[in-house]
Amino acid sequence: MPVKERRTKILLLLFLTKDISFDFVQLDELLLELFDLSLNQKTKGTLSAMLKEGLIEKHDGTSENGSSYRMTDRGFHQLCLEFPAFRYMKEEWDGVWRIISYEIPEKKRHLRDRLRREMRGWGLGPWHRSFWMTAHPVIGPLRDLVYGREEEQYIQAFESTHMFGNMDTLVEKVWGRESIESAYKNLFKDWHATLSKEIEKKDKLKSVLYDYVRILKDDPGLPPSLVGRKWISVEAFGIFKEIRGILLG
Repeated sequence: MPVKERRTKILLLLFLTKDISFDFVQLDELLLELFDLSLNQKTKGTLSAMLKEGLIEKHDGTSENGSSYRMTDRGFHQLCLEFPAFRYMKEEWDGVWRIISYEIPEKKRHLRDRLRREMRGWGLGPWHRSFWMTAHPVIGPLRDLVYGREEEQYIQAFESTHMFGNMDTLVEKVWGRESIESAYKNLFKDWHATLSKEIEKKDKLKSVLYDYVRILKDDPGLPPSLVGRKWISVEAFGIFKEIRGILLG
């Protein structure tokens, strides 16, 4: 699985199994294996912590069926900080741009590198030198992230609803729209090749899932209202659901 953190795997499992319906999911052996999890003490401890934090909800079933879990809105927003492509599958963009500026001295490069790693999934794109831009509501998470830390003094952030200029040019310059489309087209080819193989359904689904998660990690989550309802990321989500339905059925 191209994700290491256990709680992120759990949130991914709940979302990519039921997507925006947020229905309860039973953590059966197949799903756990697909997402590189096992119901051991560490996983149970993570589930317990996530319940306390309000990221998931639990439904106790019969002794045969076991417990089921579903993602809450809070859990969904937490997942979107790792995978911004999911946000506008469920919500509408508020039309607000978030701009973040940070100029951390070269002698404190380790702070800059850490900050970039921590903001990796926020859908940020380079607008100009030291200016980063996103359509996602990240000012609050940014404030929480750097509060009391050394790099706080080097960061400025603001929001704007006004934008002048050609939007298609902006999207290409900041996020590389053509590169995103090319990556997804290659993903579709890989999926086709995987589905054509003479292997078990479980192995096909695992390959499809892992390839999808890899590209989702680099998808900035551009709002459909900005790039169109037929945007290739939306198309990929629909195709994934179809494949999931066939291979899990």
